[in-house]
Amino acid sequence: MTELGTYLKSAFETFETVSALIVLFASLYAVWLWLRGLLPVLLRLGNGLAKRRIAIFAKGDVVDSLEGLFADSKIFDCKNIIRISHIGDLGRAEPASVFLVYWPDWSGDLDQILAQKRDATALIVYAPQGSGFLPPDAISLLERERNVTLANLRGRLLNDVVVSLITSGYEKG
Repeated sequence: MTELGTYLKSAFETFETVSALIVLFASLYAVWLWLRGLLPVLLRLGNGLAKRRIAIFAKGDVVDSLEGLFADSKIFDCKNIIRISHIGDLGRAEPASVFLVYWPDWSGDLDQILAQKRDATALIVYAPQGSGFLPPDAISLLERERNVTLANLRGRLLNDVVVSLITSGYEKG
C-alpha cells in the first residue's frame, strides 16, 4: 500500500471513531432530555392516580354515577374517592387534591366550597348543559380562582381529572 493509501485509511478510521462518539453522545443526550422531560410527568401522574384523593360533591344517584365513571375507567383507585352529599360533610373534603362539583346540586353553595378549597387543590365544576348554564356571577367568581375547570360534557370529566392531577400542586406526605 502506498503512503497516501495508508494515510487515507488512518484518516478514515479516525473519522469513523469520531463519528461514532458523536452519535453515542448525541443519543445519550437525547435519552437524558427525554427522561428529564417525561419522567417527572409520569411520576406525578402515577402518584396522582395512586395517592391523591378526589372529592365528589353530588347528591343522590349522581354521586353513584360519577363514582361509577371513575371505577369503570380502571385508572382510579375508588378508595381515594370522598363522597360529599350535604353541606355538613364539607370538612371531609379537606384532604382531597381535586374537588369535582356537580353544579345542579351545589349551585347555592359555591362560596362555601371555594372557602374550603386550597390554592393547590383543583376544582372541576361539572355543569351539564341540559341542567342550565352557569350564571355570569358564578363564572366571574370561578375566574378569580386558580386551578378551576368547567366541564359541560360527562366524557370530559376523566380527562379533566387526569390533567388536574398532573398540573395541580402535589404536596408530599
